This record gives sequence, structure tokens and C-alpha cells, in this order.
Amino acid sequence: MPLQPAQLRNALATVVETDIGKDIVTAGMVKDLQSDGDDISIEIQLSSADSPLREQIKEQIEAALRQAGQEHGEGVARVNVTFSSDMRSANERVREETNPLPNVKKIIAVGAGKGGVGKSTVATLLAIGLAKQGAKVGLLDGDIYGPSMTTMLGLRSLESKTENNQLLPFEVHGIKAITIGKLVEPDRALIWRGPRAHSAFSQLATQTSWGELDYLIVDLPPGTGDVPLSLAQLLPLAGAVIVCTPQVVAQDDARRAVRMFEQLGVPILGLVENMSYFVADDGKEYDLFGRGGGQQMAAAMNIDYLGEIPIHPDMRIAADTGEPLKNWEINEAMSNAFDCVCKNLAQTASLREPNRPTLSVQ
Repeated sequence: MPLQPAQLRNALATVVETDIGKDIVTAGMVKDLQSDGDDISIEIQLSSADSPLREQIKEQIEAALRQAGQEHGEGVARVNVTFSSDMRSANERVREETNPLPNVKKIIAVGAGKGGVGKSTVATLLAIGLAKQGAKVGLLDGDIYGPSMTTMLGLRSLESKTENNQLLPFEVHGIKAITIGKLVEPDRALIWRGPRAHSAFSQLATQTSWGELDYLIVDLPPGTGDVPLSLAQLLPLAGAVIVCTPQVVAQDDARRAVRMFEQLGVPILGLVENMSYFVADDGKEYDLFGRGGGQQMAAAMNIDYLGEIPIHPDMRIAADTGEPLKNWEINEAMSNAFDCVCKNLAQTASLREPNRPTLSVQ
């Protein structure tokens, strides 16, 4: 009996495209797969027609399929590998094709090159802040490895619900929100391989009944792994917000996140410097991590600087108790900082709208 489609795809998933560090199945490079008895035909899509990896990938595919045939006691008589090219980036392709969330006006990713910089805190502040300014906002906890929105939004006592095979988002604090943290056991370690991570994220994003939204804020896992790639291939992103702290080591990783989104064709809407400084009870400001590094990095990389967010003990309390609106009650300086970042993001996202008419003065 010839190799079955699932067996063929499992074999192809062992072939890695070294430029992006992903297997060709996860990266969406397998555009056609046909089998006629022991003859197998495959179409692989490359980003460039003259990619130097063509022969390497072809050899790896042939070896992987013949190995699979041996493991399952089946022969593989002929493997025909053809190549096509698409010069568009991953997100350019999805923006020009079918949109799985047509009622969402702008989808904005919030990413960081490393953990511990307050990415989830900033994503929550952006969602709540944009809603306070009158927008309809959804928040997707896309950190499928370490979801934190169950705690930060106070969802522990709420029950997940479905309707017409769609997840119903939680409506809390003026926004709609969904997190995989409410769909698995609280203490379960979430260990996802590439294809499974893609599937989990895809279901969470597209099988949630979001309704009409002005913004969907997506909190991504830290780093440059499978989920950002899945997001860029799945949803038409308006852009990405990068979060970093002032110190140099955080900037180094934030630069990698910027380059990742650029490679995927996702516009960079701007950078937020979190934990920028601390204001003591006597009003004196302390630059705990070297204030201003994020602004300098944004200027050096020619991306917008959305603003700085100070650090304050009450922000920790608001996160631990699941009351994000309490952040705006800390003091006027803190609330002004939050509102400024959200206002700047809304303006930048509006200016980056595709097909926006422009005035040309001769």
C-alpha cells in the first residue's frame, strides 16, 4: 500500500529550510502533494526563483520520503520535486488573500525579543487604553507556552463558553479577551512542537466569535519562534509593537524581533520602553535600568517611538488581582503615560492603513 498523505507530510516535516529555521510544512512551503502509487510529486514554493537552497531541499525531500517508505515497508519508485516562487512576504500574501477575521479592522501583534520585559503588561495596557478611548477592542493571549491573561484579567472564576462551535470571548474591563489558559488545566505545562503550536494558535484566533472590532491586540510569546510565523501566515496584520526595557541586553533582543517582523512583511508600528523609570514617594525619579535606551534604539532603526511606561508597585498589584483598570488610578503621571502610548499607537496604525489616499502637490 503506498504511503498515505499523513505519512508523506510527516516525512516532509523533517526537512528544514535553513534560512528561516522552520520545516517546510510548518513554513507553508508545500503547495501541492500528489501520489500515484509509488510515484510522488511535490511542489515547493520558495521566496526566490533562484534560491541556492533548491538542490539541498530537493535532496532532503527525496531522502526523507525514501526513509519513510522503508520505515513503513513501502517502496518509493520516483520523487518529482518542482519549485515555484512567490516574492511576497508571508504577511503580504495573507493580506491579499482570504481574511479569516473580516469584522476586525486592525490586528496588532505585541512582541518582544526576550521574556521579562513586560510584554503581556503592555499588551493589556494597550487593549484597555484603546477601549477607554472609545474603540472596540479584543485581546488575544497568543502566548500559548505561558499564558498569563487568566490572572491579569481576573478570569479564574469565569467559565469558558461556546456557541455554534465558536469560542465566546470573555467580556471584561471594557474589552473582549480569550486565552488558552482557560482551556487547559491551570498547572499543566504546555509543550508544543511546531505544527501543534500552529494548530493551537490558529484555532484560538479564528474559532473565537470576536464580532466587530476596531482592534485585536495579540500578545505573542517572547522570542522569534513558531507563533509569530503562524500569526503572519494566518492573519492580515496592521503591524507590530515591540516592547523592550532600557538596558542594552533587552535592546539586542528587541532588534531581533524587529528584523523578524520585517522579514515576515509585518510593518513595525513602534516601540514601547517599559519599566523606563521609577518615581519614589518623594517625587524623585530613579532610572533603574538606564532610561532612554528604547528611544535611542527606535531612532537608530528608524521606527516610531510610542512612549515610555514607568514602573510602579501598584502595577504589580493590579496584575496579580486581575484589575487592569486600577493602573489608571495610580496617579496622574502613570495614567498620562498609558494614554500617551495608546494615542500614539492609534495615530501610527491609522497612518499605516493600506491603500490610504495621499495628496500629491505638484
